[in-house]
Amino acid sequence: MFNRIKEYINDDEFRLTVLENRIYIINYLKIISLDDDRISFLTKKGRVIIKGSKLSLNKMLDDEVLIGGVVSNIEVDFNE
Repeated sequence: MFNRIKEYINDDEFRLTVLENRIYIINYLKIISLDDDRISFLTKKGRVIIKGSKLSLNKMLDDEVLIGGVVSNIEVDFNE
């Protein structure tokens, strides 16, 4: 059990989870832009752009964010 807790704490992989009218993002580096129709993030591997309407940050922690609103498109540009 200790190993699982340690793995969770040390996990730094970018994750994006799409829920109904919400998007949960963890392990991003910074928010590049924030508008009600577009939010873009910088990750270790590139950029993520979320487009839609009435987008807002519902919850924000150090490296976690919950976005609410109507999502129409998610663009991922990873530079591997």
